[in-house]
Amino acid sequence: MAAFTPRERDAFMTHWGSILRDASGVERTIELDGTVVGNVLLFTFEGRREVGYWVGREFWGRGIATRALAALLDEVSERPIYAGVAETNVASIRVLEKCGFRVAEANAEEHPGEVLMLLA
Repeated sequence: MAAFTPRERDAFMTHWGSILRDASGVERTIELDGTVVGNVLLFTFEGRREVGYWVGREFWGRGIATRALAALLDEVSERPIYAGVAETNVASIRVLEKCGFRVAEANAEEHPGEVLMLLA
């Protein structure tokens, strides 16, 4: 979703572990017919509450990310919530828009190539 270079496995596992240890985070597994297809989460980043999600490529285009994010947003009442997304990731921007997010600002200085979206 966001514009960043993928981490090596060890770096990813360290990062993921820090997310899971954060008591304020909300992490959910996305399942489709009993198969794990991704995850959706709410976490703190740079002082903001942000959402993120990942769905395996073979499951793209089925509305899974939209449904999973909508379910998380129904579960969590806090607002505002942000999402950082690569400006070239049209599909992810559309998922966020379907869930009520709007562009808050271009994030060019801090995160080149990324747009910050907001659900107020």
